[in-house]
Amino acid sequence: MAPDRKRRGLPDTGPQGAPGEQLDHAILRSDPAFNAVEVAARSGVTIEQTRRLWRALGFPEFSGEKAYTAADIEAVSTLMGFVDSGAVDFDTAVNLTRGVGQTMARLADWEVSTLVSRVEEMEAGDEATGSRIGSAMRLIDEINPPFERLLVYAWRRHLAAAVGRIEAMGAKDEDLHTIDVTVGFADLVSFTALSNTLDRDEIGDLVEVFESRCQDVVARYGGRIIKSLGDSVLFVTNTAEEAVGVAEGIINVIGRDPKMPDVRLGLASGPVVQRLGDIFGPPVNMAARLTQVARRNRLIVDQNTADLLPDEEWEDRRLPARPVRGFGLVEPVAVRRR
Repeated sequence: MAPDRKRRGLPDTGPQGAPGEQLDHAILRSDPAFNAVEVAARSGVTIEQTRRLWRALGFPEFSGEKAYTAADIEAVSTLMGFVDSGAVDFDTAVNLTRGVGQTMARLADWEVSTLVSRVEEMEAGDEATGSRIGSAMRLIDEINPPFERLLVYAWRRHLAAAVGRIEAMGAKDEDLHTIDVTVGFADLVSFTALSNTLDRDEIGDLVEVFESRCQDVVARYGGRIIKSLGDSVLFVTNTAEEAVGVAEGIINVIGRDPKMPDVRLGLASGPVVQRLGDIFGPPVNMAARLTQVARRNRLIVDQNTADLLPDEEWEDRRLPARPVRGFGLVEPVAVRRR
């Protein structure tokens, strides 16, 4: 395998790597022609800054190899342009770059794993080109231009929503990173034991169904999924009522489905800190801990969440106190509609 392709995690496609290089070119739209020193010189930044930005994107460093394209130089120059203008400092630019890198890496993996089956279909049918690389290149030509437009559109919509949440979710005037929310944690029961009895395709299908159904329910109530970990999902909502609605919805679409594992849910409310696309704080930890003591296909909440629910619509019942790691003895609360 050619060293540069191996270090980028690309498959070996022959002594010259020609088919793979064609695929690279179809995606990148240019060929590697510069090393790191040349990128730094042409973009007007130091070699150390170039390396920090490249690492922040999530790629290994290349020493003297010509591993960079003209687009890489343009990207570094553009980024440093708004640093030089004073809009942000360099460390902030690195953080933004890291966010882009992590998000795009997951999206790229998601896209490829989703489209692999389509490539197989094309090669098995009338659209066959004679090679998977040929079908992949054809698919890239058809999908990438509109998909890139969709990316920009989705980013703008989510950016507008994120800015709006700073106000709508009660960001503190003294700290715009801190917001008051209800945090939810949904956890599949006995997922590890179950996954040991399934093949890889079955595990993948189960996780995909779980995450997609949770996403649909959370979106319906105006919430937001912060992250998913295969057998669990962390989400936030503006209000406790919305969070309970999400929890009930997840129980209905997951726990009531005989083809899916049971699910446990915990909710906790209070201030959390938003950083790097994630949230941190006691409500996050409490929501996760509550799932460990919840019954199958049941929801339990902390007292803060119970207090936020209107008395005329909800009734709550304190459960026996039990030790919760990191919190000592805690009295979980069961809630139900009147």
